[in-house]
Amino acid sequence: MKTFPTPGIGRKRHVGSSLLEVLIAVLILAVGMLGMAALQAVTLKNSNSSAARSQAVMQSYSMLDRLRLNRELAMGGSFNVTGWTCNAAAADPDGPTDDTDYSVFNGWLQEVQGVLGSGACGRIQCSSAQCTVGVRWDDTRATGDPQDTEPLEIETTTGL
Repeated sequence: MKTFPTPGIGRKRHVGSSLLEVLIAVLILAVGMLGMAALQAVTLKNSNSSAARSQAVMQSYSMLDRLRLNRELAMGGSFNVTGWTCNAAAADPDGPTDDTDYSVFNGWLQEVQGVLGSGACGRIQCSSAQCTVGVRWDDTRATGDPQDTEPLEIETTTGL
């Protein structure tokens, strides 16, 4: 004997996804994609900050190499620029008539500002025992703090 299905009982079977399930899946996917976009933005900011730090290190070593070329003048303090200087240093009126000491710093500072931005500053402090070269630049893109400046100083001892 053949039986026929009762009306209404067989129709409750799920054949596919409901619209509500699709909307929830799309919402979860959208939240995940937004999280990935935020992570990418943070990664780019930190990558730019890291690149600026690498450039500052290279510029500092560049200045130390220039000081090594003029070791006697450097150890005597002729290249010293105390304090953070963001503008070209003025020649000393009581110093030598040629401004080679200042042109070395000014040329270096222009290179630093070309790489790290116009707000970058530098300083040099040498004595008979050691030389310290410092670079400071604006790192607000990485931190978001409008007052943030990132300093980096490299020191070499005894004999440059």
